[in-house]
Amino acid sequence: MDYKKQTAKILSSTITDISPDEIYSMIEIPPNSEMGDFAFPCFKLSKLYRKSPNLIAEELAEKLSNQKTEYVKKVENAGGYINFYIDEETLAKQILKNAIDEKQDFGRMKIGEGKNVIVEFSSPNIAKPFHIGHIRTTVIGNSLYKFLGYNTTGINHLGDYGTQFGKLIVAYKLWGDEQEVKKAPIATLLKLYIRYHDEVETSPEMEDKAREWFSKLENNDEEALRLWKFFREVSLEEFSRVYDLLGIEFDSYAGESFYSDKMPEVIQLLEEKNILEDSQGAKIVDLEPYGMPPALIQKRDGSTLYITRDLAAAIYRKRTYDFYKNIYVVGSQQALHFKQWMKILDLMGFEWAKDCNHVQFGMVALEDGTLSTRKGRVVFLEDVLKQAIEKTKDIIKQKNPALDNLDDVARQIGVGAVIFQELSNSRIKDYTFSWERTLSFEGETGPYVQYTHARTCSVLKKANMEVDSDIDYSLLSGSKDAMDVIRVLGTFESTLLRAADKNEPHHISRYVLDLCQAFNKFYHDNPILIEDNKLKKARLGLVEATKYGIYNALSLLGMEAPEKM
Repeated sequence: MDYKKQTAKILSSTITDISPDEIYSMIEIPPNSEMGDFAFPCFKLSKLYRKSPNLIAEELAEKLSNQKTEYVKKVENAGGYINFYIDEETLAKQILKNAIDEKQDFGRMKIGEGKNVIVEFSSPNIAKPFHIGHIRTTVIGNSLYKFLGYNTTGINHLGDYGTQFGKLIVAYKLWGDEQEVKKAPIATLLKLYIRYHDEVETSPEMEDKAREWFSKLENNDEEALRLWKFFREVSLEEFSRVYDLLGIEFDSYAGESFYSDKMPEVIQLLEEKNILEDSQGAKIVDLEPYGMPPALIQKRDGSTLYITRDLAAAIYRKRTYDFYKNIYVVGSQQALHFKQWMKILDLMGFEWAKDCNHVQFGMVALEDGTLSTRKGRVVFLEDVLKQAIEKTKDIIKQKNPALDNLDDVARQIGVGAVIFQELSNSRIKDYTFSWERTLSFEGETGPYVQYTHARTCSVLKKANMEVDSDIDYSLLSGSKDAMDVIRVLGTFESTLLRAADKNEPHHISRYVLDLCQAFNKFYHDNPILIEDNKLKKARLGLVEATKYGIYNALSLLGMEAPEKM
């Protein structure tokens, strides 16, 4: 039963001057359970009824108290609010039974059934470092649109095209060595890229050579294609190690190059719609009437840009996947670029342009300044993950040296610590990368959540008895500690919906932290493995439900849940 919906129904039978949907949207969850399970604020009704909110709440609470239902225990007014108290045994039975019976499907919904969602995320540039700046797009994208029934396609839109490849080819032909590149692909190619930018300051003619080589690449020159494929293959091999550590898989690696033969159609469509204009030999779309600068679609030498490829990609994806939503998890510094090409799609007459969404996130800086590939100021993501794993291994050796599968558990916890830190705050905030903070396991961290999951597994193993939903829920309903855990568990579905609506994984992080904190208080203050078999079974039911509440939340965040730590 959706208690919030039922509460709105009760209110709608008495409040007829505003719509049921508006009543539903106004219902709040009080900050603590002593104030009820749901609260309806009467301040909006004050103008309508020409009475004080307190008086309205008092009158409505009196009327509603007479409408007895099997699940509403009582209705009270308090400071302009009507507070609804759900019968605790009914609440405990519904939430725990669902969690125990559904297990790893607890919280799973079907609202997206039959709808296709594209999520483009990670998308590092070939021949450049997969650095700490990529962590946000990678883990945010990996956490979106799960458990809701959507048919989700994850796309890694590799940066494998553009003028930087002209620069890299020039650098490689001047100073490169094939064996060195094979031995350490990204590090070697990065050195070449940095050297190019150092040399070009005194030899600007190298820019012309880079443009010339990129033009050759666009025209399928044999040598340009051979080198481009070589750079792409060795880079992907290196990237795949990071994805393996993170446990992330993609459905498609169609990068920018995939759309190179699809761009002439984009130019043609723009010309047919009379949107394209000539500007000093280049082709642009004038977006000044919409408060944006003109968008450069084709350069004077005929080469294309990011925006042209993004237009081609969107059209291809609509035709191929017939998407319900087309999500781009890309940094906030690209906001103008996305506004421009989405507006161009709109001007081209594609009504589905509104279904393309840019999910922005804040920038990552280093403590000594901003990340810069050209200057070689980067922190490799693989190094961060490996250091987190090594630190975890050291801690485990000190605290639990006899632990089985030490390497595997260290990987789960170390990588989880990095992921959880990224997803525990609002994605839009800029932040400065700190080794100390990333590798800290104290406080509200991933290891704390994983440890709580391991604790539930340990209790259930020690109990050595089958746990099912056939328990006496009245034995839990009288306990504040137990009901605090149950109430948090009961918010899982609404948390998932809110996270999906706002494309904000941190709502799930907050949920699982709240669940762990509530459970750990219950665990410390309520003995579980006791003589009283009925009470033991009821409390074990709560432990089992919590285990799946944590496991499923961690799974959504892209983290593993060790059974021993």
